[in-house]
Amino acid sequence: MVGPAGGGAAAAGVLRDGAVAVRGGRIIWTGPSAEVADHVETLSDAEILDAAGHVVTPGLVDPHTHLLFAGDRCGELAQRLAGASYLDVARAGGGIQATVQATRAMPREELVALAVARATRLLEQGVTTCEVKSGYGLSVSAELELLRAIQELVGRTPLEIVPTLLALHALPAEAREDRAGYVAEIASALVPRAATEGLCGMVDAFLEEGAFTAAEVEVVFEAARRHGLARRLHADQLSPGGGAQLAASFGALSADHLEQVTAAGIEALAKAGTVAVLAPVATWFLRLPAYAPARRLLDAGVTIALCTNWNPGSAPTESVALTLAAACLAYGLQPGEALHAFTAGAARALGFGERLGRIAVGLQADLALFGCSDHRHLVSHLAIDHTRAVVKNGKLVARPYGAVCT
Repeated sequence: MVGPAGGGAAAAGVLRDGAVAVRGGRIIWTGPSAEVADHVETLSDAEILDAAGHVVTPGLVDPHTHLLFAGDRCGELAQRLAGASYLDVARAGGGIQATVQATRAMPREELVALAVARATRLLEQGVTTCEVKSGYGLSVSAELELLRAIQELVGRTPLEIVPTLLALHALPAEAREDRAGYVAEIASALVPRAATEGLCGMVDAFLEEGAFTAAEVEVVFEAARRHGLARRLHADQLSPGGGAQLAASFGALSADHLEQVTAAGIEALAKAGTVAVLAPVATWFLRLPAYAPARRLLDAGVTIALCTNWNPGSAPTESVALTLAAACLAYGLQPGEALHAFTAGAARALGFGERLGRIAVGLQADLALFGCSDHRHLVSHLAIDHTRAVVKNGKLVARPYGAVCT
């Protein structure tokens, strides 16, 4: 049994031949399997899931996805392989704008069906909690429609869905002559309606060259703060734009990407307690020149989280195994550190504190069983899914046929 260690540790705490007892969706006991009968009453009536010498971890938490979208941007990879940058593709009519057009054109029910299929693939890899962003509507009405579609996911998958309003993602074509007016409308109309209708608890933005400036993000973040919505930020991904400092100044739950974060940005995140959500597959897929400085972030006292960043353009994959391996190989994380980042660290990035991401008495009973006897195998057996069972709120919700290490 493997669970992230308590406190600020980023290593996995391993209990050999361990057991977990669950009642009413909560963990009521954990310890050596030989002692479970001495501590848990009515064991004879319990449903027993035999891990058979395999690895049990907390349910994984994916804190950054864009899985609600339509369309396919597979051609962009060929453009980048031919030398085009992310911004070059966007300026040529691809990128986010292409997904916006396809998403706006698809009926909500079809969008939800696509998202359910993607969410199911995450669930079957051990993910029990998943953040989902809007951001492919780029108007007040379209973004509200996407948030309502995300709400529909809640009843369509056992996954715990965490909706986020990606209020500033890209400037729509119809607003190119009036940037200030568009930002003002998002702040004065979209953010308040999303809050009052209870459609989300968090607001996100993309601070980057070719997207939005710090001043524009501040307008929307001020609106989010007034309406009681937590802040998160796509920060310092393609250029050092001071995103980490801005996120910290607003007490953001997280600053995400951070490939180009500066020393001042790292210091600001540490002081503010803002989590660094890292997306190694996106860095690799975009062939960016540098990965986020995970070790420097950890050494400075910043909690790090890992995400798939599942989206159609820069991280078109739901692969948890690929994300874990990329984090270790690109950042130099130990497997236990990567597992901590995908559980306890990711839970903090979503504002769940101590409720999720660990195996401990009193916590929500979200667990994943993998068909290997050592958590390090999840990384060293590259990009292979070993998930054998997934438990959410104490209930067995998935039993995929994952690989077994023999």
